[in-house]
Amino acid sequence: MNPKTIFCDLDGTLVKHPSGEGILKVTNPEHELELLPGTEEFLKWVDLNRHYLVITTGRKESCREATIKQLQRANIWYDQLIMGFGSGDRVLINDRKTDGRQTAFAINLERNGGIKNVEI
Repeated sequence: MNPKTIFCDLDGTLVKHPSGEGILKVTNPEHELELLPGTEEFLKWVDLNRHYLVITTGRKESCREATIKQLQRANIWYDQLIMGFGSGDRVLINDRKTDGRQTAFAINLERNGGIKNVEI
């Protein structure tokens, strides 16, 4: 089985969404991220299976340095960090393999519910 490329949202999926004074939190490199249920296990599973993890976030590009420091302190590793996604829907478009196998999937989770019990 080839390693998968997993696109995973940050706030509200892996860590608690910074509601209220969110912008103040995400711009502060000292802000401590609160891991949601299943995050540690999910990251271990990704690493063990050598999948490629792309963290996506609506945080502004100007928050990159602070976000990287927050991720490091929370021991959240990743292969790529894509920032600046809007708050609208996110759509992945991909081709099918020549054998007809589907190659694009989506999983929608409840905000701040964690990533536990997700099967990929």
